[in-house]
Amino acid sequence: MDRNSIIGFSLLAALLVGYIVYNNNVQTKYYEQKRADSIAYAKLHPHPIDTAHKQIAAAAKAIDTLSDSAKRSMPTAYYGTAQTIKLENNKLSLQFSSKGASPMSALVKGFKTYEQAPLYLFNSTANQLSAILPIKNNSVATADLYYTHTITTAPDSSQTIDFTADLGEGKKVDIIYTLPANDYMLRYTIRLTGMPAATLPLHWRTMALHTEKEVGTERMSAQVYYQFKNGDNDYFTITSLKKSLADPVQWLGFRMHYFTTALVADESFNRTDIDATTKLTDSSIVSSNGANIDLPLKAGNEGSLRWYMGPNDYRLLKSYKAGMDEMVPLGFGLFAFVKYINKWALIPIFYFLGDHISNYGVIIMLMTIFIRLILSFFTYKSYLSAAKMRVLKPELDALRAQYGDDQQKFGTEQMKLYRTAGVNPLGGCLPTVFQIPILFAMYYMFPSSIELRQQHFLWSHDLSTYDSVLNLSFNIPFYGDHVSLFTLLMTASSLFLALYNRNMTPQDPNNPMLKWMPFIFPFMLLGVFNKMAAALTFYYFFSNMLSIVQQFIIQKYIIDEKAIHAQIQENKSKPVTASKWQQKLEEIQKAQTEKAKQAKKK
Repeated sequence: MDRNSIIGFSLLAALLVGYIVYNNNVQTKYYEQKRADSIAYAKLHPHPIDTAHKQIAAAAKAIDTLSDSAKRSMPTAYYGTAQTIKLENNKLSLQFSSKGASPMSALVKGFKTYEQAPLYLFNSTANQLSAILPIKNNSVATADLYYTHTITTAPDSSQTIDFTADLGEGKKVDIIYTLPANDYMLRYTIRLTGMPAATLPLHWRTMALHTEKEVGTERMSAQVYYQFKNGDNDYFTITSLKKSLADPVQWLGFRMHYFTTALVADESFNRTDIDATTKLTDSSIVSSNGANIDLPLKAGNEGSLRWYMGPNDYRLLKSYKAGMDEMVPLGFGLFAFVKYINKWALIPIFYFLGDHISNYGVIIMLMTIFIRLILSFFTYKSYLSAAKMRVLKPELDALRAQYGDDQQKFGTEQMKLYRTAGVNPLGGCLPTVFQIPILFAMYYMFPSSIELRQQHFLWSHDLSTYDSVLNLSFNIPFYGDHVSLFTLLMTASSLFLALYNRNMTPQDPNNPMLKWMPFIFPFMLLGVFNKMAAALTFYYFFSNMLSIVQQFIIQKYIIDEKAIHAQIQENKSKPVTASKWQQKLEEIQKAQTEKAKQAKKK
């Protein structure tokens, strides 16, 4: 690896650190501005459901104060005893209450929390999907009614539960849920009788539960995603979010790190207001998520949607063909382009290997080897360029001694030497150019891959989070309160690679910083990667080790410096025509030299 490669990797490290800091600052300011705009918009355009809550609470309180005999004279929907009803398939186990006819809890089968407890996305009566009915001045909410229910099973093993509330005077509401036999997508249908309306205001509330290693990390990953009917999508990181979406929305999802709850419209939601926060004192809850939605009704009496409750599995979300795979972050901001590298190259390879190999540590190693093989031609060119630079070092040293402090003259003669010898001084940069997008693609892909969740490898119990071989009783600034061994190995291998390259690459005495930059950046990145997923730090460590082995083999057994020297001497005897770029560079250097001479004369 020559000087240009060292510069390339150093710039990569600087870009990574700078991008993280810059992106955090820009996103913070961006979200604060958008949040302020949303709050202002919501104040100017109040949602009907917000003004209805006070009426609903007052009506419910009035019913509670009635005597038992007075209640019995009312329609059965207004009083009763809440019962729990279960609906489940191979993927989900849902519990409903006969009061409100809404899921109170969602157990995702096949997954455990980090503490190996059953994994609930939500689990309390605070979770609800409630509609404001167009009767009694919009003072009746489905969440406050009592329902009778029937459960049926279809030939395809899907189950349907029909909640019915009789409101009297020919008015009735049916809330119907259908759960397929093997899916995370629940079908919700609400049917009104005697209460025609064009749209129905819905209030959706979920309390997302803590499922991973650290609730702080989960809250940083908590986001709300949505896609408009026209196909455009966007997201916000949840801190204290209020957002109004005036355009029709195709779907809305509250995404945690590895799991999501989302509502998907059959057509679109006419209007959506979002209210969510992660600023909670209860460490068992990641975020409190709410949304007010206008649901269109067909024929004035029926509306429906789909309700996703499941993992952020890219392949699964993509199978719904609704754009929900965008909830798996594969690249955004300055490096948004790397998501296409992930989607079209790395993820297909990852899934292919995952379908045939159960050990994800082995899969990471095979992916690394595959990538190295793909880039091996460019890597060879890089090492060949470095070998040519080593061969030319005596002649460069002679030019440097001849021209002393006249850097412009030395640069001109240096370019002539490169041209006559047939050496491209930028030849070592090409592998770096190709590796930078892949490194950033991995930076996004591994922490977002639910397949790595709770996968064991060596001493790591969970490749989706950092490996901790030592938990500290104190916090070290810019580092953390634990020691990640994979991060230490990554740093050590980066330092060894830098040392090896320094011994194999001619050093420029006029640029002493080049000598130390490769040793400084691994330490700068130590604190950043100490909190990263073990899969990512292991990948970088293994990639470094492959680079060392690959470089040793190529330079020891493939590149013959004597043959390179002979070829360079032969190239010198051949007439060389300078490229237009070289001619332009020489003209610039000559102009600078003349300008410097004129300045000295004055």
